[in-house]
Amino acid sequence: MELIVLLGAGLLGGVVNALAGGATLLTFPALMAAGLPPVVANASNAVALSPSHLAAAVADRDSRPAADRRLRGEVAVAVAGGAAGSLLLLVLPARQFQAAVPVLVAAGTVLFAAAPRLRLRGEAGRLSLWVACVYGGFFGAGLGVILSALLTMGAGTDARRVNARKNVLASAAGLTAVVVFAGTGIVAWPETTAMLAGALAGGWLGGRAAGVMRAGAVRAAVIACGSVLTVVYALRFW
Repeated sequence: MELIVLLGAGLLGGVVNALAGGATLLTFPALMAAGLPPVVANASNAVALSPSHLAAAVADRDSRPAADRRLRGEVAVAVAGGAAGSLLLLVLPARQFQAAVPVLVAAGTVLFAAAPRLRLRGEAGRLSLWVACVYGGFFGAGLGVILSALLTMGAGTDARRVNARKNVLASAAGLTAVVVFAGTGIVAWPETTAMLAGALAGGWLGGRAAGVMRAGAVRAAVIACGSVLTVVYALRFW
C-alpha cells in the first residue's frame, strides 16, 4: 500500500512538474511520510522526479528547443549547478538539513509564487540560471517555475516553448544530481522506484497536456500545499 501511495504521488508530481514545476513540495513529504530520513528522502526525491522533466520534454515534441549554441550553453550551466547543489547536500550534516527543511519548503513556496514576475537577461540571466540549478540540485522545490521565469525574455515569448526549454534544463540539472546521489548510495531504491514509475508516466501525460491544461490552477494548489507543509514541518522539526 505504501508503494502504491508513492506511485500515485509520483504520477501527480510528474504532471505538476511538466505543467508548472514545484512537484517536490508534494513528493518530498510523501517520502518523509514513508519513513525516510530527510536527507535520504531529498536525494530519493531527486532521483524519482528528474526523469519526469525529460519525459515531458520528449512528449511535447512540437515545442522542443533546437540543440543550438544557446541551448548547449544553458545545459552546461545547468549541469554545473546541479552538481554543485547535490554535493552541497552531501557535505551538510543531516541534523542541520533536517532543521532547514521548514525553511527550504517555505523558500521553495515563496520562490514558486514570485518567480513569474522575474525578468533577467544576458549574463545576469546565466548567473541566475546557475544559482537556480544549485538550488535545484540541493532541494529543488519550485525549480521548474523559477527556470521558466528566467527563460522568459519578454511578454511575447511563447509560454509553451519556454515550458519545453525549462523541462530540458531541469532534466540536465536533475539528472546530474541523480548521478551524484546514486553513486554515493544515499538513495532508498524501493520507494524511489515506485515514485519514479509514477513520475515518468505523469511527466509524459503532463507534456502531452501542456497545450490544453491551465497551469495557473496547478500553481495555486502547489502554493497552498507548500504553505501548509511549512507550518507542519516547523512544528515537527523545531
